Amino acid sequence: MRILVLGGTVFLSHAVAMRALERGHDVTCVARGVSGSPPEGTRFLRVDRNDPDSLEPLRHEGFDAVVDVATQAVTQVRAALGVLGAQVPHWTYVSSRSVYADESTPGQRATTTPRLAAAPIDADESDTGNYGQLKVAAEDAVLAAMEERAFIVRPGLIVGNGDPSDRYGYWPARMSLGGAIICPGDPQALVQLIDVEDLAAWIVLAAEERIGGTFDATCVPMPMGEVLARTASACGGNVEPAWLDDQFLLEHAVEPWAGPRSLPLWTPGPEYAGFGSHDVTPALDAGLTIRDIETTAHTSLEWERHLDLDRPRKAGLSRDEERELLAAGLTSGRS
Repeated sequence: MRILVLGGTVFLSHAVAMRALERGHDVTCVARGVSGSPPEGTRFLRVDRNDPDSLEPLRHEGFDAVVDVATQAVTQVRAALGVLGAQVPHWTYVSSRSVYADESTPGQRATTTPRLAAAPIDADESDTGNYGQLKVAAEDAVLAAMEERAFIVRPGLIVGNGDPSDRYGYWPARMSLGGAIICPGDPQALVQLIDVEDLAAWIVLAAEERIGGTFDATCVPMPMGEVLARTASACGGNVEPAWLDDQFLLEHAVEPWAGPRSLPLWTPGPEYAGFGSHDVTPALDAGLTIRDIETTAHTSLEWERHLDLDRPRKAGLSRDEERELLAAGLTSGRS
């Protein structure tokens, strides 16, 4: 097959290009080339998709499948569909679970969970506050142009080798150092994530088998306590978990999910009670396979070591922040 990856230089799109090469496909990557390089063996075209005519030279190339990982630039998505959509038998769009309007109800499915309203045509595509609505607008554009030829995946948290977010990677990095470690909230709270290699493999399989539809692309729900315990086991640290409750952490200005002074994977509050419990049975039935968390933890730790465990992080607690919070938790009797 001839596969066009709109991207191919960073994280998921790089993993998709690599997987397609391993499967023997002819792969073309299109990107600006400022954030990384595509896998060796691909054809690389340096293109700035902010130029609406940038993909015009590819109009008649006869690709069998397109994979688009555009984040929130709906204009780029529409332009690509306008040039290539009519000729391509299969189109993958990597969306997000941020499209959902309801994250409080457990056990929902991709095809029945209500979405946010689509962003208006003049929405600011640089404003991260519009992310979910822009993703909805992009999904609508793909479905309108491709209909049954569209494969829309909503991954949630993507982790593993090459992860630029520092989110799940915080845990294997910290677990490998051992000692007392803050664990957030309720250990029975459910969480979901997906290894980038598993997602890439499924995207390529979908192109090969012309799988269509809209899916949540993540693992089955797992308790936070289990995820962290298995991560610790895989990373070899002698860990002493100190579980601190939601109220204590919020009172001490710890951020959920991501960012400075945060605890990744943690989503406190009843409004997020369903966030980590989506029913992914349709995706599993359509060929998605999920590796064990220990394998993902090991791969993530190797990536963290490559980046340097002592670097300033985009997500997680610094050691000083952690020590201060542990001391406060012991004083208040919260751990």
